[in-house]
Amino acid sequence: MSPTTAVLEGVNTITTLAGQWFDPASLGIVLGGTILATLLRCGLAESRLALGKIGALATRPFDPAKAKAELAHQLRGIESDGLLRAAPIHSGDGEFDSLSDTLAKRRSADGLRSEHEDYMRQRTESARTAMHVLGQAAELAPVLGLAGTLIGLGMMPSDPAGGSMTGAIAMAVITTLYGLAAANFLFSPLAAAIMRRSAREERDRQAVLDWLENGVRRAAAHGRADRAKGAPVADLRAAQLRKAS
Repeated sequence: MSPTTAVLEGVNTITTLAGQWFDPASLGIVLGGTILATLLRCGLAESRLALGKIGALATRPFDPAKAKAELAHQLRGIESDGLLRAAPIHSGDGEFDSLSDTLAKRRSADGLRSEHEDYMRQRTESARTAMHVLGQAAELAPVLGLAGTLIGLGMMPSDPAGGSMTGAIAMAVITTLYGLAAANFLFSPLAAAIMRRSAREERDRQAVLDWLENGVRRAAAHGRADRAKGAPVADLRAAQLRKAS
């Protein structure tokens, strides 16, 4: 057998298996039924939030190095001009843009942690809600697979000699398989991925906040020290000018 013939036979075998195991009707029963049942159980708002979290998995995660690089500009401004004249820096991240505004408005790092905890609470609750919705979907998918099995068995002809018995049995088996596969290879992994993304993001954001607080205190202290050193020189120059006049 030539290599070309072997490849063609392999492709034909895969195509045949795919045709045997792919059933749009069974897929519609399992996935469509699971989505509808989850929507009815969890509500539109929570289901929409879960879809948003699933879509966010395809985006770039929070980058702590980028956030530090942007906030470093504000720290340099605090070091050179002091907290009273430091301007806020906006990097596009909602939380740290708000923290930068708070820092410039209050002229202190004391309120940053409480505001960060409010943002963290909102993000954590959103992630838990999305995980709950996907957990419900993972729970309902095998049930819809069983429903498809019962539908397939109900389609079996009363006369065993009928020609549609094979199709009914195949539908009964495939819907069960689709239900188990959707629960264990789609909905549960998505919930776990959201949990991992959320936990990693909170760790990274907490690290950036700690770095920012320490940096503000160091920059403010360094700026005060530099101004204290420069004060005697300025006083001496002022005295010399008065004496010369």
